[in-house]
Amino acid sequence: MPYTDLQSFIKDLASRGQLKRVAAEVDPVLEISAIADRVCKLPAAGDSAPPKTDPTHGGCGGHALLFENVKDSDIPIAINLLGSYERMCLALGVSDLEELAERIEQLLKPEMPTTLIEKMKKLPELARLAGFAPKVVKQGMCQDVVRTDDASLFDLPIIQCWPYDGEPGFGGKPADDTKGTGKYITFAGSYSKDPESGERNVGMYRIQVFEEKLAAIHWHMHHDGARHYRKYKSRGEKMPVAVVLGGEPVLSYAATCPLPPDVSELLLAGFLNNGGIELVPCKTIPLEVPANAEIVIEGWADIEQTLIEGPFGDHTGFYSAADRFPAFHLTAITHRERPVYPTTIVGKPPQEDYYMGKATERIFLPLLRLVVPDVVDYSLPMFGAFHNCAFVKIHKEYPLQARKVISSLWGAGQMMFAKMIVVVDEHVDVHDEQKVLFHMGANVDWRRDTIISDGPCDILDHSTPYIGSGSKIGIDATRKIPGEGMIRDWPEALEMSAEVRRLVESRWAEYGFD
Repeated sequence: MPYTDLQSFIKDLASRGQLKRVAAEVDPVLEISAIADRVCKLPAAGDSAPPKTDPTHGGCGGHALLFENVKDSDIPIAINLLGSYERMCLALGVSDLEELAERIEQLLKPEMPTTLIEKMKKLPELARLAGFAPKVVKQGMCQDVVRTDDASLFDLPIIQCWPYDGEPGFGGKPADDTKGTGKYITFAGSYSKDPESGERNVGMYRIQVFEEKLAAIHWHMHHDGARHYRKYKSRGEKMPVAVVLGGEPVLSYAATCPLPPDVSELLLAGFLNNGGIELVPCKTIPLEVPANAEIVIEGWADIEQTLIEGPFGDHTGFYSAADRFPAFHLTAITHRERPVYPTTIVGKPPQEDYYMGKATERIFLPLLRLVVPDVVDYSLPMFGAFHNCAFVKIHKEYPLQARKVISSLWGAGQMMFAKMIVVVDEHVDVHDEQKVLFHMGANVDWRRDTIISDGPCDILDHSTPYIGSGSKIGIDATRKIPGEGMIRDWPEALEMSAEVRRLVESRWAEYGFD
């Protein structure tokens, strides 16, 4: 059954042995992050087997953590809630991440009913899809407590992740700049609306706290929140933004999904949750927010004032540089009675965001196949930190097909940021890094089988010569066929005869093996 709110999810994790409660007093400045970073590298809680989509890294994740005694705050902090395959599957209501791809694939099937009987059979499915849209209600527990004039960001147990976060004189931040704090809101959905179409957007953008009612929102130029901001600025209007912590667990995941601009994160959340997300109107801004959220921060993004946000310890494993981003002015904080503050830490993998990324990998496989039908499966390995590497398997049918696939993928949405794409034949398990690397080492002539192309890169990639642009490599690690530049025969791969394999299988116990 779907979880109605964050605390019901936490309660269920505790009942499953997936949650560790910490009663000792802990400091939200660095100490909680250091604990969480260490726990993320521990074996996963519980006895679940690694999923078939990632046999190499299925055993990490540790426990979800609930810090019950946070220094200078009476609000508990939850972290690493989605930091394992099992917890990610629980939050999304599936037993395996492959189920997500299957559900999406069924939704995308283009066949239309042609007879009356088929249309009648389709009605329940269409009605169910219609129920995925968000629903506006009059009240919700996220507004049990409403604070406006006395609202302060300093009343929330916002964490500092890494020692030089927000530090003047470090990472490109001027030494004489207003220090603010190194505290960041890291696990909240930022809600906004397109001023022209009214379409909602939910993005997970980091937010640096400067003063009681002042913060900075970090969004990249290709994010929908930034697109909305540019529209408000062109109209000379300040932009309403609601920063939402908690709610149905699917919301945190949906906020991270790289959806097309015309696809609602709230609709995706409703689809994953098997029912529309209930929303309530904000108290001080013209937006609606999840009724079952833990905490909601209301305010306006300033179209004139910017702040130097950063540096920030990022998922790349390095500090991202400081830069100017819009100021956010707080107008209200609302919350449920006795809320829990959810947060996360990013850094060198594995971290909690890795498991969220693997869910996205599975969800987007059917969508990727619509754009590039040649793709059988793909993997975004942990070492690539999402954008640095993609392993792709294809059913090879004609010469230079792998090159066509590489070029197509670089033109497919956020796959344009893939710094390295390795294409292998369909018999290779792309979720086993060693098998992919074996075929890359065995099958590749570097002059013949590589493509280096200039184009957009992840803005957080510090190795590019320019911010957001640089070079990428495509590697064809498939077996070469006629028409691909081979002037000698391709050898046969080693494989034991089927007869001997059957013999060994039948006598395995006789040999003394279990």
